[in-house]
Amino acid sequence: MCVYIYTHCGFITSLEFSTSSIFLLLVLLWIAMDHAADAQRTDLMTITRFVLNEQSKYSESRGDFTILLSHIVLGCKFVCSAVNKAGLAKLIGLAGETNVQGEEQKKLDVLSNEVFIKALVSSGRTCILVSEEDEEPTYVEPSRRGRYSVVFDPLDGSSNIDCGVSIGTIFGIYQLNDSHEPNLEDVLQPGKNMVAAGYCLYGSSCTLVLSTGTGVNGFTLDPSLGEFILTHPDLKIPKKGKIYSVNEGNAKNWDGPTAKYVEKCKFPTDGSSPKSLRYVGSMVADVHRTLLYGGIFLYPGDKKSPNGKLRVLYEVFPMAFLIEEAGGQAFTGKIRALDLVPKKIHERSPIFLGSYDDVEEIKALYAAAENGGRNE
Repeated sequence: MCVYIYTHCGFITSLEFSTSSIFLLLVLLWIAMDHAADAQRTDLMTITRFVLNEQSKYSESRGDFTILLSHIVLGCKFVCSAVNKAGLAKLIGLAGETNVQGEEQKKLDVLSNEVFIKALVSSGRTCILVSEEDEEPTYVEPSRRGRYSVVFDPLDGSSNIDCGVSIGTIFGIYQLNDSHEPNLEDVLQPGKNMVAAGYCLYGSSCTLVLSTGTGVNGFTLDPSLGEFILTHPDLKIPKKGKIYSVNEGNAKNWDGPTAKYVEKCKFPTDGSSPKSLRYVGSMVADVHRTLLYGGIFLYPGDKKSPNGKLRVLYEVFPMAFLIEEAGGQAFTGKIRALDLVPKKIHERSPIFLGSYDDVEEIKALYAAAENGGRNE
């Protein structure tokens, strides 16, 4: 093959190259370009770097919280890997047991719970753990005890495991007074006392959304690096959205305000366009979409389940914490969600959360029903 090259003097010279030589030159050029791209990628904001930057803002920080988060991140990576190969590894299907909620446990549920229990205990920074899968709290032995309590749902949306729909992990963190032995009262606190909350979504990409009380940030796992990279800095939920998310299969059991609100979403009387219905059935997936696009997520209490279905400590509180930090609202039908004081670790509550204006509408309907002395 003949290649013509301009010399520095402006003359054209020709060189003879074999096809294999040309191929080698192209490979070397590609490698050089790839190394240049990799060099640019070294300045990425990883979740570890992000948390360390946040830690540096507090001179009194001992690094305990940073270590705890790193163990949570490790657990999320492990579960993400297990989810991705669940079918091949025969991790889908039932494990043959039921959890404290009376729900049949999936194999991945059991694995995910064990992963997070071990990751949190081995951090040496926790003293009491509450999991959806365990009937009683896990108390960490004194030699490995720290000053944080973690409440978590290791695998939310597990009924969707076998069909490949997005599932996730939800967690909330409390900082406790380490002057006494940990007890149940340490976790039966209102959600507003949490110091951090987050979720990890296992979908088309693995996304971890985190708030430490100073806004919300989203990180996406780069499989080639094995690192979560900051991809959604300072997330803010739109003030009003065009989507509502609810299980309409329960419509015949709804109370008046919920039924009226959904009717208004579908048949607005102010000339606006109807809202679109989007419902996955995995809280992590539905709340993640609501956070990014705006709108409202509803899981009300009804005639069949007066107290709602979602658990306060490890589903309602963390999600309400994140939504409020992003500029939205979370409401139970009676009060602000984060003001609830749970009496049991697996207590349930109705929940309405999402864009500020959309939640204001449902709050107004409940206020009107209360003032009228009845559910309209």
